[in-house]
Amino acid sequence: MMSTVAEANSRATDRSRHRYDFYHRPGDELRPAPPRLVPDPKWDLGVFAGFLPTTRSKDQQDLLDLFVDHYWQGDELMDNVVLWMREVGVAEGRRLLDQGLDDGIDSLGEAPEPLRNLFAALDNPPQWHDPVEWERGRQLWIDCSLAGKFGMGIQDAIGTFVGAEVSSATGATGRFVNAPIVRNVETAKWFFDATKPEFIDRFSPEFKDTVRVRLMHSQVRLGLRRSWGDEHFDFHGNPISTSTTMGAAVTFGLLPMVIDHNHGRRKTTRQMDLVMRYWSYIAYLFGVTPAIIPTTAEDGIILADYMVRTAGGPTDWSAEMTGAAADNIDKVPGIAGAAMRAAVGPVIGMVAYYSGDGLARSLVDSTHYRGVRIQPWKFLTGLAVHANVKQRMLLDALPGAQWRLERRARYSDPMWLRNVKSAKIAARRAGVQGTPYRHHDQTPSTPSGCPMH
Repeated sequence: MMSTVAEANSRATDRSRHRYDFYHRPGDELRPAPPRLVPDPKWDLGVFAGFLPTTRSKDQQDLLDLFVDHYWQGDELMDNVVLWMREVGVAEGRRLLDQGLDDGIDSLGEAPEPLRNLFAALDNPPQWHDPVEWERGRQLWIDCSLAGKFGMGIQDAIGTFVGAEVSSATGATGRFVNAPIVRNVETAKWFFDATKPEFIDRFSPEFKDTVRVRLMHSQVRLGLRRSWGDEHFDFHGNPISTSTTMGAAVTFGLLPMVIDHNHGRRKTTRQMDLVMRYWSYIAYLFGVTPAIIPTTAEDGIILADYMVRTAGGPTDWSAEMTGAAADNIDKVPGIAGAAMRAAVGPVIGMVAYYSGDGLARSLVDSTHYRGVRIQPWKFLTGLAVHANVKQRMLLDALPGAQWRLERRARYSDPMWLRNVKSAKIAARRAGVQGTPYRHHDQTPSTPSGCPMH
């Protein structure tokens, strides 16, 4: 059994060793960007343009350079836990992990080193984390308009279905094709949990489930790395890299704020920074390498802008996932099916408003919906977005705005509450029970081929 993190780092896994397949240490020479990271005009959305510095400081450039380097690596602490679980067995490994989550790492006595290292990070937040600031950032994020949150959701979907790294990883697992209801309910539940004030309570169910999702990501990462081999790694970098995870946290956190701001509901630098701190701590719990976690919105936007502009795709997996979605729509009978098919145009128009015509077309190019009209739906979406943000601006101007903000965020985000309820209703109808976050327990041990098949 591996006894030290250094041994785990030197071994990496039992796969062939690639020259860039290691965890970066201070003083190491920076690795070049994986070749797939090439700017693509269709990803030049301009949404962050007003928030980028005209000139980067040395610290910002160093942060970006390290961020680019880290596309080659994943979540060192949890990756080592997954390697350890491969040796002791997933059942035993999960039992010990769950005991540590429930009762603390000291309850395990002489705990294995991978678990000790993981819990040392979980039990000790970084110095920049302030629970009061985190709570304020949570409230501000929940206070964003429905239009802002909807735009974030669309951008997330585009990244999942079209972006090269995420579409490859998600498509290879088969979850959107073979288990879309489970995938959707797990995603909705996690986002809902992340909006609760108790999320940062070390012993809350929400905190524990975040660690389980983190475990699942590492299982997929190591399974795909093992399955795809060095050729894929040499071009794309690490599947579900720590850099993409960080970039996603920035877009989740700041896109609703930026969309509101760009439509007239202005945000201050302080407000943006607080929301960044909210999502940066979430990224920390998710296993992002601490050295690339930004603590200001401007630093975060520099990273996210790079990630978005070089997202790439669509991939063969994009075509498979969107094709499966189109087939599922076509199979729905009666009035409900007709309504869903009629909604394709409006949905693509909404995507075009937030993400541009090129990315909207990428969603349907491999389906028989490729000729669907974008207009007038794109224009109408713009009207609706402006109306929604304007309505929130008017409310902000009325007395009691701060009280309403705090009241809205008292328990969780009302929008994500509705989303998770809808997802659970769909899951019950399909006979799906619970959100165990354990669908990839065997994925790291898959010797070759798609890890879910």
